[in-house]
Amino acid sequence: MFSIFKSDPTKKLNKSYEAKLEQAMQSQRNGDIKTYSELTYEAEEILKKIKEIESKQS
Repeated sequence: MFSIFKSDPTKKLNKSYEAKLEQAMQSQRNGDIKTYSELTYEAEEILKKIKEIESKQS
C-alpha cells in the first residue's frame, strides 16, 4: 500500500554511475587516460553494487 513512498536504493547509485561515466568520457577526450581508467573502474564498482541490490530485490 505504501510502496510508493519507499525510496529506490538504486536511484542514487544510478545517478552516481552516470556521473562517473560522464567524467571518464571528459577525461578521455582531454587525453588524460590515467584518470579515465580510474573513473571507469569506479563506475564499474558502482554498477556491481547496483546489480547486487537488484538481485537481492528479485
